[in-house]
Amino acid sequence: MAAGVRKRGRAGPAARAMGLCGQWLRRAWQERRLLLLEPRYTLLVAACLCLAEVGITFWVIHRVAYTEIDWKAYMAEVEGVINGTYDYTQLQGDTGPLVYPAGFVYIFMGLYYATGRGTDIRMAQHIFAVLYLATLLLVFLIYHQTCKVPPFVFFFMCCASYRVHSIFVLRLFNDPVAMVLLFLSINLLLAQRWGWGCCCFSLAVSVKMNVLLFAPGLLFLLLVQFGLRGALPKLGICAVLQVLLGLPFLLENPIGYLSRSFDLGRQFLFRWTVNWRFLPEALFLHRAFHLALLAAHLTLLLLFALCRWHRTGESILSLLKDPSKRKVPPQPLTPNQIVSTLFTSNFIGICFSRSLHYQFYVWYFHTLPYLLWATPARWLTHLLRLLVLGLIELSWNTYPSTSCSSAALHICHAVILLQLWLGPQPFPKSIQHSKKAH
Repeated sequence: MAAGVRKRGRAGPAARAMGLCGQWLRRAWQERRLLLLEPRYTLLVAACLCLAEVGITFWVIHRVAYTEIDWKAYMAEVEGVINGTYDYTQLQGDTGPLVYPAGFVYIFMGLYYATGRGTDIRMAQHIFAVLYLATLLLVFLIYHQTCKVPPFVFFFMCCASYRVHSIFVLRLFNDPVAMVLLFLSINLLLAQRWGWGCCCFSLAVSVKMNVLLFAPGLLFLLLVQFGLRGALPKLGICAVLQVLLGLPFLLENPIGYLSRSFDLGRQFLFRWTVNWRFLPEALFLHRAFHLALLAAHLTLLLLFALCRWHRTGESILSLLKDPSKRKVPPQPLTPNQIVSTLFTSNFIGICFSRSLHYQFYVWYFHTLPYLLWATPARWLTHLLRLLVLGLIELSWNTYPSTSCSSAALHICHAVILLQLWLGPQPFPKSIQHSKKAH
């Protein structure tokens, strides 16, 4: 009898938990329409999609042929380091010299050993499949905290993109490695772990320089949160980590390391461009065109910083002050302010890139649902937003790119930029309270 009572006591909490889970699932089924429209169901939909992605990614690996592009070159580059070469100007692979910072070398050195000196392609594909799932989990955590995007959109972000699956598990590029570190950094920033967030951000930069497109947004957020004096230690973390990672190469040939791994003037081949196919090749390669794009990039960043991100009524120079000394009382940064600033900063850089290659799609692919749905303009319906997503996907899946596919990509980018500029954006609470007081 006593044993029976104890058995029921142990089963009680489990039974209650199962009952609550059953009630929650029944309620979710009854509200299945809301399940697709309400952001509060993001985690449930995300869990289902991640499970589906396990099967889809496994199917892609085993049913679609792997295409060799850069993997052997990566392995040759890190093998040079393993053999004792620390002069960056002497490191190269089949596709050319090593042009990525030191973090790339260390991470792909680990992959070199994990894949039998780079020969076990199937193992590498499975590692990148895990990386893909980790990226999805980190992205879903961001969307869960912002609560802006209806869950039905996540289907198009996961299962419907052939190009992104290809970049991760059929091409094995280094871009996904940089982006997973970037999304980890954003999650740390959302958790108010600014030091660790800056550390992961710097790690992402050390894999591939494209992450610097997020840097203007991060700098703005650091100034808002800490002022100039408080932001300097966080920026110092980023700088010191870059020095530590690059130290063996800096000691050997500092000029060679910096000129190769952070080459801002690198020339791109016209035949690989996705976004400027409609231009004559001579104009695409012309220095004046590059400078015009840089000027447009910096100008738009400044306009967004002045008119969209900074809405306190004070001069933007007030951000240099300690937050406690500003006229407007500082308010904690919300998840949407953090994510919107970072994603917009990166997207502006994408729009004015000198060239976009096919693997660069992952630089902003997972941010597109937020950019389209977080600040909805009335004229842009769900259907039109999905059409923009579809046209972007089609443009990136057109190989080789055409004048029409490149033009369509720019039109879609312009629609997103216009919405980001015109879409409703609430003033900070401090301004609302001051207006009420007056």
